[in-house]
Amino acid sequence: MSRRRVGVLMGGWSGEREVSMRTGEGVAAALEARGHEVVGLVCGDARPPLEDLVRLAEVDVVFLALHGRGGEDGCIQGALELLGVPYTGSGVLASALSMDKLKAKEMFRLHNVPTPPYYVAALGDLDDLEQRHGSFGYPAIVKPRREGSSLGVAKVTDLGGLAEAIERALSFDPCVLVERHVRAAEVHVGILDGRILGAVEVAPPEGLFDYRAKYTPGITQTFCPPRVEATRLRGVMNLAACAARALDCAGACRVDVLVTEGQNEYVLEVNTLPGLTPTSLLPQIAAAAGLDYGALCEAILEGATLHAGLPSARGRAEASVGRLPARRCGAQALHSGVAPARAAG
Repeated sequence: MSRRRVGVLMGGWSGEREVSMRTGEGVAAALEARGHEVVGLVCGDARPPLEDLVRLAEVDVVFLALHGRGGEDGCIQGALELLGVPYTGSGVLASALSMDKLKAKEMFRLHNVPTPPYYVAALGDLDDLEQRHGSFGYPAIVKPRREGSSLGVAKVTDLGGLAEAIERALSFDPCVLVERHVRAAEVHVGILDGRILGAVEVAPPEGLFDYRAKYTPGITQTFCPPRVEATRLRGVMNLAACAARALDCAGACRVDVLVTEGQNEYVLEVNTLPGLTPTSLLPQIAAAAGLDYGALCEAILEGATLHAGLPSARGRAEASVGRLPARRCGAQALHSGVAPARAAG
């Protein structure tokens, strides 16, 4: 196991900043305990630009502990590709597709991955919402098109509640998905580098796995393994793997699947940077598979890479040195003048 200087990137600009900080702090402690030199990189409002943050820290690799908009939607991934710094998780396109619930559903349908029926609503649809909703029926689930941790998600049972939920969801994103409610158990499948780790069933108290149910300790019951017959569970996990492949996901991801009392399963979404907090599901799945928290973080780190085929920062530096005239190849000419950073942000 190689020891590297690891930048754990946390914080961010989304409504999931607090969760990201908890994930980042846990990951940093785990990697330090395993012998890595760790630098906490906190990004967000009133912080140095990402380029300065990463370059001044002089890290070999970035462990992405960001969640939500700006963190797992391809933006940070694209920036790190351009900087030439390897990072954990999926690449730009897979991250963007997974974060965009509409595009993800379109990819699922293209690859014959079942997903609940839906339609798209925007601000202009509120004036004729009854006609727009038509015979779609109730209950329905309302969710922002591009948001994480179930922020802005609501279950509605009538037209008035639908209008209120759409208006609230529009505060997170200018586009909203209205999805048919499926009465089913919710099973979350953990995948690491294409390998299925296992699954956990969640049973939130009010039947909706929203932000409160996800991050309030003790409020949601979990069952690992899920209360699903073994043969069917294998099918559920294989379906989850198909969904992850449809979006070309890499590294660690979590796929959320609805499992009905009949023989139907529906993929809700794929999370490309699943939480690693004490209440998060991926560490629980990994533990059941024999990977403790530290080993899970190490395994995720080992998969860090660049996805776009651009040269790494180290490769660029070595190529640049090779092209310098001999008289400029001394230590003085190559010295950056920037002291190694223990902590940044």
